[in-house]
Amino acid sequence: MAKALSTFVCQSCGGTSSKWSGRCDACGAWNTIIVEPAAAPISGAKGGRLTAGSPTRLVGLKGETATPPRIVTGISELDRVAGGGFVPGSGVLIGGDPGIGKSTLLLQALAELARAGRRVVYVSGEEAVAQVRLRAERLGLADTGVLLATETNVSDIIATLNEGGPPAVAVIDSIQTLWAPAIEAAPGTVSQLKAGAEALIRFAKQKGTAVLLVGHVTKEGQIAGPRVIEHMVDTVLYFEGDRGHQYRILRAVKNRFGPTDEIGVFEMSDGGLAEVANPSRLFMGQGEAPAPGTAVFAGIEGTRPLLIEVQALVSPSPLGTPRRTAVGWDSNRLAMILAVLEARGGIAIGANDVFLNVAGGLRVKEPAADLAVAAALLSSLTGTVIPAGTVIFGEIALSGAIRPVGQTEARLKEAQKLGLKEAVIAAAADPPASRGLRVKSLETIMDLVAWTVAQDKGLRRIA
Repeated sequence: MAKALSTFVCQSCGGTSSKWSGRCDACGAWNTIIVEPAAAPISGAKGGRLTAGSPTRLVGLKGETATPPRIVTGISELDRVAGGGFVPGSGVLIGGDPGIGKSTLLLQALAELARAGRRVVYVSGEEAVAQVRLRAERLGLADTGVLLATETNVSDIIATLNEGGPPAVAVIDSIQTLWAPAIEAAPGTVSQLKAGAEALIRFAKQKGTAVLLVGHVTKEGQIAGPRVIEHMVDTVLYFEGDRGHQYRILRAVKNRFGPTDEIGVFEMSDGGLAEVANPSRLFMGQGEAPAPGTAVFAGIEGTRPLLIEVQALVSPSPLGTPRRTAVGWDSNRLAMILAVLEARGGIAIGANDVFLNVAGGLRVKEPAADLAVAAALLSSLTGTVIPAGTVIFGEIALSGAIRPVGQTEARLKEAQKLGLKEAVIAAAADPPASRGLRVKSLETIMDLVAWTVAQDKGLRRIA
């Protein structure tokens, strides 16, 4: 009888090797490699060779395809991120830090669907029935028709979902607790995660149930387990935020049925997660008087324009190596903006500590924030207050040129809707309609320096 082969699999990245080692060669993680039984041979293979298969009919790209229906939860921020609602038969992976509110949000969504007369099931592998019921009572959802079960065996979960007719939506909390009897490995290992996710997604496709899988995240903020799970599902959502902060951001990083990088904003309260109707007012602050070092940036998150306050603090450093700290923005891009201000703008800023923060806990990734960051830095350095009602956006090149960015019209429309009066943008060959805003066009970083200093001529000159 042939000896059963085993493989050594990294539980962090899913990489395999022929022998054990303390450090994974693929991702560099330590003490994450464990031995797992080799996968069973492919069905239909004989003597190591695949048997002949049947040809599949080929079709052209052009043809009539119906728009997939949507299961609308009634929570508009969640439906927005999902692309208008969950698609029947889809697999959705939702990740986030422990205690961020994943289970609370999904329980609220199921309750709304149950009120609408849909059959929904919540399967918990981490909490007992009594614990889930206590949360439902605290949220005021105990009287809804959500069906509840606690189970970790994948086969039993699928049998339960089949009983009485497949539900419209099923939540599995969480995928790291599942185990398949056919896999000789502990729950949470790569083989168990892959087997559990594959079985549940197959059930979703066959029965038309939207299956929502809750996933844990690593300390780096990535969903724990092999990345192949993110490829298997149709949608990947990340729940972001600080547990010490009441605001939460739900972000779509993959969506086969809708736009990516869409965000939904929620506020955590005693009654659960409440939608934030106007996120721009949240990220702009609550009517504080303008202060040096603050600038309002018009950003785009998915299809939604948002006005976000950028805060900068520049102060003399007592250290030999000044500190550079950025919260909510790329620290490497901050270093680039500082270098451009010194080399192209003639601003002596290198001997100062620099701190940058994006208000509201949002993380900004687009380069359109360059101009607002530079304006906030200059404002803090010179003590100049950028006038209230001014929005700033544009990309800064290494040459010091200020370049226009996409969706300018949508950004200006959002600023005008919230009562802003002036926009500082990059000079473009075809200036956009102002929509009632005074538009100031800048070509180079020197133009920004001159505009910032001109806001208050009585302040000291830049060194």
